[in-house]
Amino acid sequence: MRRFVRDNGISLGFGIAFLLALAGQAIAGCAEFNNQLATDGLAQVGFLDYLASSDFAVDVTENWQSEYLQFFLYIFATVWLLQRGSPESKEMDKAGPESDKDQHMGEHAGPNSPRWAGIGGVRQALYSRSLGLVMATLFLLSWTAQSIAGVAAYNEQQLRQLQAPISWTHYIASADFWSRSLQNWQSELLAVASMAILSVYLRQRGSPESKPVGTPHTATGIDG
Repeated sequence: MRRFVRDNGISLGFGIAFLLALAGQAIAGCAEFNNQLATDGLAQVGFLDYLASSDFAVDVTENWQSEYLQFFLYIFATVWLLQRGSPESKEMDKAGPESDKDQHMGEHAGPNSPRWAGIGGVRQALYSRSLGLVMATLFLLSWTAQSIAGVAAYNEQQLRQLQAPISWTHYIASADFWSRSLQNWQSELLAVASMAILSVYLRQRGSPESKPVGTPHTATGIDG
């Protein structure tokens, strides 16, 4: 068990932190939701009812989709885009998908390489892009979930105000939907840009997201 925890420390640590943050969001969100219901003169809801509500679902999924969009864009963009001096970038002469030799694919695959890396054809093509494709899929799924939960939450608010509900297609063209989406997208994109440029000049000893402390600022694509 101790070895399992050590070998999976990052995923376990961040997974537990995620569950704690989600629980905290649910508790705070339920209180805020009930305060709004009280302001509108409506009956409050229980915690489990709030967890099953569209308001909770849209608040969760709008953050998930922005995170997966960030990773999807970063994974694909950094195939071609470079940042001199950043460990978040490939070396300056390696823009593009690189050769099979560089990527240990096909005849250059080793005995411990993933099986699909060496077999060629469609399976190799899919596997060689599988991380970005999965991130894109998760983004689209969470975006769809956000839009469905969002229109339900929006229409509930419309009905409380004695206004007519709208369709899903009208909602995804609405200011409410794009305000929710873009306020998360801009923060994620700013964070990525900040990490790329700040890691050129700043260091964090022992972190793989930083260059070694004594590495020159111009050194590119070097992890700690």
